[in-house]
Amino acid sequence: MSHAQKVAFALLAVIGATACVRAPGPVATTPAAVAPRVKPGITVLLEDSIHLIRGKRIGLITNHTGIDGSGVSDIDLLHSGERARAAGVVVAALFAPEHGIRGTEDRTDLANDRDERTGLVIHSLYGANTVAPPDSTLAGIDVLVIDLQDIGTRTWTYVGLVVYSMRAAARNRIPILVLDRPNPIGGVRRDAPMLDSAIANPDDNAPGRRGQAYALWPFPLRHGMTMGEMALFFNSTLSLGADLHVVPMAGWRRSMYFDETGLPWVKPSPNMPTLASAIVYPALVPYEGSNLSVGRGTPESFQKFGAPWLDGVAVAKLLNDRELPGVRFDAERFTPIAPPDRKYGGTEIGGVRIVVLDRERAAMGRVSAAILWAVNRLHSDSLVIRGPTFDHRFGTARAREALLRGDDPDSVVDREVPAVVEFEQRARKFLIYR
Repeated sequence: MSHAQKVAFALLAVIGATACVRAPGPVATTPAAVAPRVKPGITVLLEDSIHLIRGKRIGLITNHTGIDGSGVSDIDLLHSGERARAAGVVVAALFAPEHGIRGTEDRTDLANDRDERTGLVIHSLYGANTVAPPDSTLAGIDVLVIDLQDIGTRTWTYVGLVVYSMRAAARNRIPILVLDRPNPIGGVRRDAPMLDSAIANPDDNAPGRRGQAYALWPFPLRHGMTMGEMALFFNSTLSLGADLHVVPMAGWRRSMYFDETGLPWVKPSPNMPTLASAIVYPALVPYEGSNLSVGRGTPESFQKFGAPWLDGVAVAKLLNDRELPGVRFDAERFTPIAPPDRKYGGTEIGGVRIVVLDRERAAMGRVSAAILWAVNRLHSDSLVIRGPTFDHRFGTARAREALLRGDDPDSVVDREVPAVVEFEQRARKFLIYR
């Protein structure tokens, strides 16, 4: 391991130490022998906190990930479930985020729909980009309830929707409940780079400046927080003034990955098929802003990258020579089939698969930086990076420019780590779980 890596891991150890008191966890990608049972916020709401919605007309922002431990949807539980009926709860409006209420859409400009079971209109909150619930749809609503699965990486638009919705709820003087769910890739580790404050934008859409639900605020690439914790952070940091109540999970610990919760995995988006993809996602999401495929159109999206011009064997060797902790790179040719990003559909391409050997040690921000360095070193004549798109996901133009100059990727990321440590100190007071 290089001196730069040792310095960085020492700093990251500080992050983990100050984030929580942590019990030893597994070091492989397999679950523990006996998985603890976690109750998501929806279950806690119905079992212990029903008074928060008793006799209320609620607006529900959710999708297919809003389920209890048995896979029953929030819509059914709150519209016709026994506990909700007994408490006089009325679901008065439904709202859907990016990918739609069923999580099957991978496009913009989603139209309103109608829920077959309840007959309610499903108001789409994803047009050209993510938007808040319009004030007109909140008329007659007593409480706004949100239940959405985050993915643990700051580029996830559902977090932006929570921020926009808190702003709308405050404006309309409506209390808002966030039903918490696990961070699927754990709540201990935070990975650089941070999002540069110069390109962050937490505001709603405005003339001349579009909202950026995927690039809100200077957060680490991998943030280590739950949706409820982020709601508390943003409500305070942005002075949103929302009457916010987070309904916490029961039984979740920060050291847990999703496969240790006992909860059913539901694809939070069409291209997030497994926990394995979610773990690697922070490394590859920046390459949406490039001419590299990130495996969309394959069963292993966000676990591999490639292009027709890529020499997978040479790139994998260059990356493996860096001996990045917790990962291995395997050359693998693959063929995207009808990829939604329209990259190389039906064409066999050279590629590299990222194999996670030890998820506790794998630092996906470093993996992402090393990939840019390696591919550019071998294929600078073919690689195309779309700066703004890449930067909003990776986090910083200065790091991208340094990597494209050929700077050592560990040194580049090392320069970003102190900001992550500082963020962790600011975020500590909003953490709910140990």
